[in-house]
Amino acid sequence: MNTDTLKLQDWVGRTETVADAITATPCAALAATLDHSPERPAQGFALPPLWHWLYFLPLHRQSEIGPDGHARRGGFLPPVPLPRRMWAGSQFSFHSPVRVGDAVRRVSTIANVDEKSGRTGPLVFVKVRHEVFCNGSPEPALTEFHDIVYREAAQPGAAAPPPQAAPANPAWQRTITPDDVLLFRYSALTFNGHRIHYDRRYVTQVEGYPGLVVHGPLIATLLMDLLRRQRPDAVVRSFEFRAVRPTFDLHPFAVNGTPAADGKTVHLWAQDHEGWLTMDATASLA
Repeated sequence: MNTDTLKLQDWVGRTETVADAITATPCAALAATLDHSPERPAQGFALPPLWHWLYFLPLHRQSEIGPDGHARRGGFLPPVPLPRRMWAGSQFSFHSPVRVGDAVRRVSTIANVDEKSGRTGPLVFVKVRHEVFCNGSPEPALTEFHDIVYREAAQPGAAAPPPQAAPANPAWQRTITPDDVLLFRYSALTFNGHRIHYDRRYVTQVEGYPGLVVHGPLIATLLMDLLRRQRPDAVVRSFEFRAVRPTFDLHPFAVNGTPAADGKTVHLWAQDHEGWLTMDATASLA
C-alpha cells in the first residue's frame, strides 16, 4: 500500500452531521420534474423512496468550488487525487417513513476507502454510510450506503469496456428523453454543481465525454418512480442499484422493471438506445 493510500485511510471513520426540515416545495418540484402533478403535499406526506436526496444538500461556499463544479477535495470526503468522480451505486434499507413536516438529521460516516488497479488505471472506491433520523428518534428511518469511485480521465484512443446487453422483454418499460432541461432541473433540485451534467463545453472538451452525463441518482429515482407508477401501494423495504455504463443526453433511454413471481422483489434496470445495460437494481417489497 502506498503513502497516498495510507493518507486516504485516515479518513475512515470520519463523521459529519447535517440537520434539515422536510418541506413540501422540493417534493412538488421533483414531482413536476418526473412528470407528475406538482401539488405541494400536505403535512405528514411520506416521501417516496430516494426523495430524501432533495434534502441535506451540499451547501459549499462559492469560493470552495473546484474546477469540475464539486467542492475542492478534502473536508469530509478524502482528497482523492484522481480527476473523475462518479456515483457507482447505493444500497438502502427503509425502516420507517420520512414525512413532510419532520425535523431530520443525517449522520454520515466514511465506512471504507479502497484503492484498486483497473483496466483504465488506478481506482479509489469510497463507501459512505448515511443514517437519517426523524424528530429526535434514536433509531434511523433509513440507512444508505453510497459508493463513490474516483478514476483517471479517459486517454485518447482508449478502448471502452465491453457493454452488457440489457434483459429482454420487461414487464414494465418507460422511455425517458434526457434533455438539457431535465438535467438542469435535477441538478438544481439537488444543488449539484458538477459540470458534467449541464456544461457541454466542459464535459466534451475537458472530461472527454460525448455529451452531458445523466445523473446516476436521477436514473435510480426514475427506476423507483417506474415501480411507484406500476405498484403505487407497494412498500419498499430495501433497494440497491449499480451503475454499469454512463448515459448521455444524446438519445432517449428506457427504464424497465420485472417483478418476481412471488411479488416480493422487483428487478429494475435502465438501458440506452442501443439496448446496453446502464444501471441494474433490485427493490424488495414488504
